[in-house]
Amino acid sequence: MKIGITCYPTYGGSGAMATELGIALAQRGHEVHFITYAQPFRLPSFLPGVFFHEVDVGRYPLFEYPPYDLALAVRMHEVVRSHGLDLLHVHYAIPHATSAWIAREMLRENGHDVTVITTLHGTDITIVGQDRSFHAITKFSIEKSDRITAVSQYLRDETFFAFGCAGCEVEVIHNFVDPRVYNRMRYTPLLRDQMAGKRVVMHISNFRPVKRVRDVVRIFAGIEQEVPSVLVMVGDGPERSEAEDEARLLGITDQMHFLGKIDSVAPLLASADLFLLPSEKESFGLSALEALASGVPVVGCRTGGLPEVVRDGETGVLRDVGDVEAMAQGGIALLRDEARWQAFSTLAARDARERFGQDAIVLQYEDLYARALGAKAPLVAPGGAPA
Repeated sequence: MKIGITCYPTYGGSGAMATELGIALAQRGHEVHFITYAQPFRLPSFLPGVFFHEVDVGRYPLFEYPPYDLALAVRMHEVVRSHGLDLLHVHYAIPHATSAWIAREMLRENGHDVTVITTLHGTDITIVGQDRSFHAITKFSIEKSDRITAVSQYLRDETFFAFGCAGCEVEVIHNFVDPRVYNRMRYTPLLRDQMAGKRVVMHISNFRPVKRVRDVVRIFAGIEQEVPSVLVMVGDGPERSEAEDEARLLGITDQMHFLGKIDSVAPLLASADLFLLPSEKESFGLSALEALASGVPVVGCRTGGLPEVVRDGETGVLRDVGDVEAMAQGGIALLRDEARWQAFSTLAARDARERFGQDAIVLQYEDLYARALGAKAPLVAPGGAPA
């Protein structure tokens, strides 16, 4: 099967998941073509069966804002025709699903066709899509897709609540984790060796407001008062300065380490004792899943799709959004009780592998592709013969 994948290539769950899916599909014998404006951050320079097609956005004085969505549609059209792609799998509704629809309409004008599958990841539905400026085009693009998936039951329900999407079926296919990569036994715990016996608390994100990074720092401050610890912050984004300010206000700057953007986080997670994710809303929580698979209990909020990933009281601690004290107390209770921490860690790794293992989830996508292609009638040319 020849598959085109479009995603945002920058740091974030949707881009990471789309890239990992493409790599896994190539390993299973499919031909995968990434079509986007930059090479995805988790894509190595070369892999057998994987190709990258850069979208070149022309810049003209007439355009105050370069039309990436149109340039993307043209590039999709070119790649489908030149490489004979069977389907386009786009991640994040806007503008990717819109561009895929335009590309398909252009192809149909020339007697060709392509199947379009859209995977919804979160803020494309909960924030961007519900903005008045984008609501109608988001709804249209979803409805024009041949198949739609969402990464959690929560996001599926949110999609129907926000858009209705008459006649649409939204299939839940969760994000996945590769247990061969996220396995703490594979790595030397370098961070822990460098922290002089202190417990390692970690947060990984793109530091957007929804991640509530000030709460991350406040939760850690509560933990650190009772359990000697350090906080390792991985990633970067607009709220990093907020986290740094909060650390200065609380007098814990020396206990915090900002590592910036790191492509491979599995070796870091192997050194962690606790993972903090107190987000306002997570449509799934990929970073939490990667932590769990690494045997790291998660402290977060019982909102969005995170309760589908973290088993409260078994693999992590979930509390109300903004309840910093309760989350800190949950973390303290785990770190103080080694037997309880070990039980949480063992179950977290096993549960992540059993419910979200890569092989099983990729099979679900392959099944979806086969069903979508099988259900599609051949395009009929003007003379009556199949095109």
